[in-house]
Amino acid sequence: MELSDDSRPLRNTVLYDGECPLCTFQMKLLTWLDWWHQLDLLPLTNPRAAVLAPGLTRDDLLEAIHCVTPLGRIYRGARCLRFVGMRLPMMVPMALVLWFPGVIWVAEQVYQVISRNRQLLSRLFGCKGACAILPTRDHNRDV
Repeated sequence: MELSDDSRPLRNTVLYDGECPLCTFQMKLLTWLDWWHQLDLLPLTNPRAAVLAPGLTRDDLLEAIHCVTPLGRIYRGARCLRFVGMRLPMMVPMALVLWFPGVIWVAEQVYQVISRNRQLLSRLFGCKGACAILPTRDHNRDV
């Protein structure tokens, strides 16, 4: 992860639960969708997570995915997905739908249900064999 002089990230940084198989699989998928290297992915267990989002507790971070911009703005849950989606060409259609009036509210409600049940969903759908099939893309080798 590249940092500026004041220890803010130079790219948008996605904070996620690295101990959740479902979350880990989603982050691996994001690495393949991030054609323009817009994102850094950082598990919550990394000490940098607390530095990037000092106002958030560990419980806050475990409740939802977060994205910290280079300017320090933090997007959470469905708003994070909308923000990230506008930066990844394959996710732009989904992100655009989230801008329709009222849709983000519904998306936040659905996100909360999924987030509260992610451990169960991880057991049902989780990473399973897909993690081996879809390795994390190394952006440094792609440049």
